[in-house]
Amino acid sequence: MDSETVPMDTDVSSSEVESNKELNAENLKNSGNELYKQKKYMEALELYSEAIRLLPSCAAYYGNRSATYMMLQKYSDALADAQQSTSIDKEFTKGYHREGKCLLALGKPLAAIQCFEKSLVIQPENKTFLSDKLLAEKVKKSEDEANRHHSAGDFRRALYCIKQCLKEAPNAANYKLFKAECLAYTSQYEEALEISNSVLAFDKRNADAIFVRALCLYYEDNIDKAQQHFKHVLKMNPDHEKARETFKKSKCLIQKKEEGNTAFKAGEFQHAHRLYSEALSIDPLNKLTNAKLYNNRATVNTKLGNLDATVEDCNSAIALDEKYVKAFARRAAAYTSLEKYEEALRDYEAVLKLDPTPQNKQAVSTAKLELKKSQRKDYYKILGVDKHVSDDQLKKAYRKRAMIHHPDRHSNDTPEKQKEEERVFKDVGEAYSVLSDPKKRARYDTGADLEEGGLGSGFGDMDANNIFQMFFGGGAPGGADFGFGGGFDDCGGRTHFQQRPHQRGGFHFQF
Repeated sequence: MDSETVPMDTDVSSSEVESNKELNAENLKNSGNELYKQKKYMEALELYSEAIRLLPSCAAYYGNRSATYMMLQKYSDALADAQQSTSIDKEFTKGYHREGKCLLALGKPLAAIQCFEKSLVIQPENKTFLSDKLLAEKVKKSEDEANRHHSAGDFRRALYCIKQCLKEAPNAANYKLFKAECLAYTSQYEEALEISNSVLAFDKRNADAIFVRALCLYYEDNIDKAQQHFKHVLKMNPDHEKARETFKKSKCLIQKKEEGNTAFKAGEFQHAHRLYSEALSIDPLNKLTNAKLYNNRATVNTKLGNLDATVEDCNSAIALDEKYVKAFARRAAAYTSLEKYEEALRDYEAVLKLDPTPQNKQAVSTAKLELKKSQRKDYYKILGVDKHVSDDQLKKAYRKRAMIHHPDRHSNDTPEKQKEEERVFKDVGEAYSVLSDPKKRARYDTGADLEEGGLGSGFGDMDANNIFQMFFGGGAPGGADFGFGGGFDDCGGRTHFQQRPHQRGGFHFQF
């Protein structure tokens, strides 16, 4: 029906209209209360809203709708209604109380305390108001502690404190994002991202949530993508200090790392070492990037011949990233060069476990062989020569060692000393017998002597005196003569010896 044709009751007074509005609004409120008791909050919300439309000057209606919004965990809407109720009625204690409850739920305990104090001014004996005020003070204390630990860089303690806040305000976005940030700083990226995404699901322009996401990307060594997020945060909020500071760190870190790589490729190892060290000082919390920097510096230390420093840098890299294959392999190589074969084998086995390739399986086999080789007699050390010794140098080394340790030279020593010198003399002869034979030496160097068959059975029973006798002109099989005559140089002088029958090999050398 057209509105212009509706008959109007001109006899109804404006006071009667207002009275009807009040009555209708009150009926709507009462019906809303019944629905509220039945926990039908959405239906109750509609009735309270209609009552407010009819009578917007009633503080109680806003109070009731505020309570309903609270049950729906819509605290921002609840806060707006609570504040409206107290602006209408300055003595509306329930309004102040609900305002404080909403503020606490939104992670604003200081403002909540102030609201509870207002309600207590009106009703100082109200135990509920007092209890909620004490609770807000407790949350504020935990919040202050969390901020203090965060500023000190103690993110684990900060995380503990903010969890105490979340017990009382589990839906506070600021507390949740504070927790997520601490999780990121303590390498708990998956949970940090989960919290960040949950906040962004309701507020896509939350700069703090995007910052947490950027922080996780940065600490997971996805720096390029992290920098894009930092830029987005700063575009939304140019005053976001944390985003600005971390973005700056990320740029410095990448620059120093690239400069170090360039210096290394140019063979400027000392310069590369300094640049990697500078990069490591930029952000100690970036574990994965720093692990790579430590490994890079370990490579430089190897080039510089500082193998102990190589091991230390690899230790640091592995402490930051326990699955860092390259660091394990680098340390294993350094241990091998340092002749720490057990440690090297342990690292190669770790490499194989992390990266089970045929190449790494072969590396373990080689490390096991090197360990076995290290546990046998080291003939080169026994003769005091290196592995590249020539035949002439080998002869001279044997001549020197044999003369020093020949048992007849120690006939006046204690029985224990004589026994030790005889053992060494035998080892010297054994070492020379192997290293002077090209085939045996080759098998010894490759570790073939450790395989089945070795260097020949019964080798350990050889008579060192026979080797000594042949070497010093006693007659070698096939007419071999080493040409050293009947004497030897001892400490720069000439010492002669005479041959006489002896039970060892038939001769005794009188020094």
